[in-house]
Amino acid sequence: MKIILNNNIEILDENKVRTIRDLLELKNFSFKLLVVKINGRLIPKIDYDVATIHDGDDVMILHLMSGG
Repeated sequence: MKIILNNNIEILDENKVRTIRDLLELKNFSFKLLVVKINGRLIPKIDYDVATIHDGDDVMILHLMSGG
């Protein structure tokens, strides 16, 4: 499956990556504050296990940081 992840083309094994949670684990996104969008639609954290990724999707995963 070919997707766009953070503006970069990625080729993923469809048998290993089906959900946002799978993608986060594969790419080692471990930061606690993340914003995830699939094709511009915000995915709530509670839906990471059920939000599926399909061929051609545009996925954005952003780390939120705070400070002063």
